[in-house]
Amino acid sequence: MKPTSPHWSFVDFAAQLADLKDDRYRQLLALTTLIEVLVDKGIITAEELRLKSEEMEEELDRHLL
Repeated sequence: MKPTSPHWSFVDFAAQLADLKDDRYRQLLALTTLIEVLVDKGIITAEELRLKSEEMEEELDRHLL
């Protein structure tokens, strides 16, 4: 039987938020690692990555406006 107290709802929400933060950290770590490997291997430069990021951000902004 699951507790129905508002306090338990808050605890459950806090636990879900902590899980999301952990997931975000792990995804960010994986992405950062992948980027570092690509740069280290000379597959992409930091400048190319910066330019592509700016290009994609501008495209996203156009779609949102």
